[in-house]
Amino acid sequence: MSEWSAWIGREDLRRDHVDPAAVNRWLATLDRAAPADGSVPQAYHWCLCLPDAPTAILGADGHPVREDSDNSFLPPIPLPRRMWAASKVEFIAPLRPGQSVMRRSRVVSITEKQGGSGKLVFAEVAHETHGDGELAIRETQSIVFREPAPAGAPPAPPPPGDGGFDPSGWDAHRILVPSEALLFRYSALTFNSHRIHYDLPYATREEGYRGLVVHGPLTATLLLDLAQRHFGDNAVRCFDFRGTSPAICGEDLHLVLRGSGDAGELGAFAADGRQIMAATATL
Repeated sequence: MSEWSAWIGREDLRRDHVDPAAVNRWLATLDRAAPADGSVPQAYHWCLCLPDAPTAILGADGHPVREDSDNSFLPPIPLPRRMWAASKVEFIAPLRPGQSVMRRSRVVSITEKQGGSGKLVFAEVAHETHGDGELAIRETQSIVFREPAPAGAPPAPPPPGDGGFDPSGWDAHRILVPSEALLFRYSALTFNSHRIHYDLPYATREEGYRGLVVHGPLTATLLLDLAQRHFGDNAVRCFDFRGTSPAICGEDLHLVLRGSGDAGELGAFAADGRQIMAATATL
């Protein structure tokens, strides 16, 4: 039996509301307009029902310290590096400004693996988000915990690409350069205090990245925004994404989409051709 088996099935219930002013700040962050029908764009749910840990209990990385207690939702996995690796999202109904929101979360599984960089622990968490009592979004998140970067290791260089990204073969293509301001605003909107997104010396010297890291859900949000531009507001029914490599602040991020009918393939790529995120969408 896994040492984390006691956490399987553990639940967390959070309540929030869709604040119109906060929605406007989210739209401003992404430089986009609100849907014509007055609903909230897809991906905004990642700004709702957020953890509210006091500053006093944040660890060296800016995340809350994980404790072994009956009140903790996730177990105290002793691996310091945490990453939101993937999600499977089902959009059932659009959220709307002013709605009361309730999110019920449940730990589905915790699995240990051995990867090329050392020990890994994967936690799967299922979320159900309701707007005014009606189920709006169902999601399963995969969170991976990793060992620390080797002490004194220099920042990682860009992985070798395939000679550059070629957008031919894709139906839609957008180039965006994530800025420090964009990362700061997204951290604020999602109450994310992880230092890899705003503290350059920490990101490079302690975590081994070559720059500030773009949030995984921010990249996923940008892909959903590309789908909205191509297919229309709230057109996506199911959206699955998997992070494959970190996107770095200040570097070109290629967002692409292709597909027709009721399905589409999306991706985010670095300028050197390296894939950042793979995603699929069902309309």
